[in-house]
Amino acid sequence: MATVQTPRSAWIDAAIDAMAGGGLSAVRVEALARTLGVTKGSFYWHFTDRQALLDEMLDAWQEAVTEDVIAQVDSQPTDARGKLQKLYELTGSSDRLSAELAIRDWARHDKDIAGRLRRMDNRRMRYLRSLFSEFCVDEADVEARSILTYSLLIGNHFIAAKHGGWSRRQVLQFAIDRLLS
Repeated sequence: MATVQTPRSAWIDAAIDAMAGGGLSAVRVEALARTLGVTKGSFYWHFTDRQALLDEMLDAWQEAVTEDVIAQVDSQPTDARGKLQKLYELTGSSDRLSAELAIRDWARHDKDIAGRLRRMDNRRMRYLRSLFSEFCVDEADVEARSILTYSLLIGNHFIAAKHGGWSRRQVLQFAIDRLLS
């Protein structure tokens, strides 16, 4: 009888989920093996050590939350404003935010991770600038809208304020509409 091997991607996905749920310390081989219902030996079939998993986890996470999102937005047959609206829709959920925040916290304590995060932030900002520059001629306006957009996409999840008679979704759309005008 052939044995079924747990795919490498399952380990990476489980590591991202663990990171989202409990930060770097939650990404432990034993705990991931339990979550996946396999032995630690399965882990070592794919990875030389925990660091190798962490490196691949970061690569996969970055690809999913940056490059894949950009590719999906760019596939839209619309102008820059339409692409920015799609970007807000794709990144507006908090599904990916927990992992993002855990990785940002990790970067505060690890200069290598901080460097990776800086490169990713720069990639995202370059992309935002490219879209805003399609309808904004002033470089300062492009930069301001880009940083406000990036801040809105990440920072709005930290705000617990109520908005009178408006829902959070409505208020975010008001902000987006202003940035796209």
